[in-house]
Amino acid sequence: MNDKILTWKDVIYFAVNGNPIPDKRVEKKTEEWKAVLTPEQFKITRQKGTERPNSGELCSVYDAGKYKCVCCGTPLFDSSIKFSSGTGWPSFTQPIKENAIKYEKDTTFGMVRVEVMCNACDAHLGHVFPDGPEPSGLRYCINSASMVLDTE
Repeated sequence: MNDKILTWKDVIYFAVNGNPIPDKRVEKKTEEWKAVLTPEQFKITRQKGTERPNSGELCSVYDAGKYKCVCCGTPLFDSSIKFSSGTGWPSFTQPIKENAIKYEKDTTFGMVRVEVMCNACDAHLGHVFPDGPEPSGLRYCINSASMVLDTE
């Protein structure tokens, strides 16, 4: 886990000034992603889709483990910082490492938000908001289809 707790100020800094360098990069062509992902996973991670609230299989799962990117297997979140936000999507207060997540300003649907992606493969994960619990105050609102839970 992070030694440093990320805050909304850090998120905005990354979204405006550039993201931390990932530990690795994973790049594939569209056809290669389609071959390894389900249609729903592809729509969400590669085409910036969103699953319906409360429809994802990881919404109500609180087993111990690491949540990894469904596309490239990069560890994204630890189960110890998952919380019930009541939003209908799995929610976390921090990434597993500062450089696991990529941040970009998102102005779709007439609102300003911060999109979060896997920093290794650019998979769309969801969004982060400044209305989470202390100590970070962050709520990473993540599509279930963009992650797998590794309980080993």
